[in-house]
Amino acid sequence: MKRTKEILTAVGTLACAVGIGFVMQHSEVAEQRYGASGLPVADNGALLEVEGITLTSAEFDSEIALPETDAQVVKASAPQSLPPAPESHSAVAPACEITAEARPVAAAMVKLALDANCLPNERLTVHHNGMIFTETTDDQGQLVVTVPALAQEAVFILAFSNGDGAVAQTSVPELSDYHRVVLQWKGEAGFEIHAREFGADYGDKGHVWSGAPRDMAAAVTGEGGFITRNGNTEAAEPLMAEVYSFPAAASTHGGTVALSVEAEVSEANCGLEIEAQALELRDSDKIETQNLTLAVPECDAVGNFLVLNNLLQDLKVAQN
Repeated sequence: MKRTKEILTAVGTLACAVGIGFVMQHSEVAEQRYGASGLPVADNGALLEVEGITLTSAEFDSEIALPETDAQVVKASAPQSLPPAPESHSAVAPACEITAEARPVAAAMVKLALDANCLPNERLTVHHNGMIFTETTDDQGQLVVTVPALAQEAVFILAFSNGDGAVAQTSVPELSDYHRVVLQWKGEAGFEIHAREFGADYGDKGHVWSGAPRDMAAAVTGEGGFITRNGNTEAAEPLMAEVYSFPAAASTHGGTVALSVEAEVSEANCGLEIEAQALELRDSDKIETQNLTLAVPECDAVGNFLVLNNLLQDLKVAQN
């Protein structure tokens, strides 16, 4: 049966010369597109006019200081009995050794490994060429995570909130074969990248998003792109980064990949202004950046989706 779509175009306010197409899609349409499982539905089912989409020049700021490359922590040992006499000196514990390693893996990805045994279950922030996301060490103070590279000479800074951290770097020459688009935000903003490859509609095999992300194997074989997401959602106010990677040099198809950004109206973001930043890397080492501020409708619109067309440029792909 042919699907029908109820959409309402809303008015956006732009602070720079980039056009944003913006529609709200009713939760019934969302159910057709994404399936009925777990989707909330708006109480009154009304479609709302929404205003207040703004692209700004403000920087995406994590407010977390970067560590020096040789940063260390020195902590006084805890007293075991009575405090020492005034002329005595408490012992100083050995410095906390923090190490990090990076190595390239398939599809221009990098495997990061951090060892900070003195900082178990601690929040840290990973910085890489403009991309930033929050992670947490395990109970042994370790972290292993795979990250999309955004530079052929890739440098990663892993920073704890107390200023300690480590730096790791590696070479990723394979990156020149890929187009990469990053969307990053803070907290429960509800953003998603949607890539519809070569004419695919929502729900088709060529529709790639967090609900159907594919994996690195699809890119290695030239089948198409894949989605990854970095950031620990269990951390307080986490910084999240979602990345769509497309194997431009190995693609077995030619044509256009339509890219859009969507945000579900939820109890966590309704009635608020939410912010995101888009980073786009294509055909060169230069990253194009756009910043977005979006006014989310009130909570009677929970379950609807806001669709931002043209925030991301569609990919033009030549068949190989």
